[in-house]
Amino acid sequence: MPGLVWYASYGSNMNAGRFGCYLAGGVPEGGTRLYPGCRDRRPPVDSRGCELPGRIYFATMSPVWGGGRAFYDPALPGRAFARAYLITAGQFADVVAQEMYREPGTDLDLTPVLATGAAMLGPGRYETLLHAGDLDGYPVLTFTAPWAADEVAPVAPSAAYLRMLATGLCDAHGWTLARAAGYLAELSGVRGTQTPGDLLAVLGRHDIAAVTPTEPSS
Repeated sequence: MPGLVWYASYGSNMNAGRFGCYLAGGVPEGGTRLYPGCRDRRPPVDSRGCELPGRIYFATMSPVWGGGRAFYDPALPGRAFARAYLITAGQFADVVAQEMYREPGTDLDLTPVLATGAAMLGPGRYETLLHAGDLDGYPVLTFTAPWAADEVAPVAPSAAYLRMLATGLCDAHGWTLARAAGYLAELSGVRGTQTPGDLLAVLGRHDIAAVTPTEPSS
């Protein structure tokens, strides 16, 4: 069992303020749910932008945000942009529990996911653990649904949810808001329903000249 792991967030936890509620407890901006926090409430040891092979898509309905949730399918072509937090294995276990609306407090046996690259804790939407390689000697872990992207209907995410993703992408990768809008507009659940310009307006900006409809490069 590693002492520290990188938790790779590709959804709203890319926003450091929101992720802080998972660690220390609280209600995130734009959300409605009170998170109990982790047993260990210390902030991450480190944080940085990262890329995962595959792609993000939006599906199912979130009672917290009122729209589609972000999921990760490593089998899709492309790249998924994420934010990695270096936290303890115990904190990671408590984050997983809170994602499934359970009380934190039970450690996870990470041996199966580290040995095989994937492990199912259960049938829940965020109960499939994935090992996406290593960074600085620590495993990069994330979680997603047990289904593939083409096995579920796309659902458009809410504006508040997209703001969380966009601010997290900008902070972690040094992107402009326009670049984040361009990336999000190409994801399933958003693609074909909103242009990058539409998204940029929703995200709080109106200077759309620099926005392009294609996924930005790294």
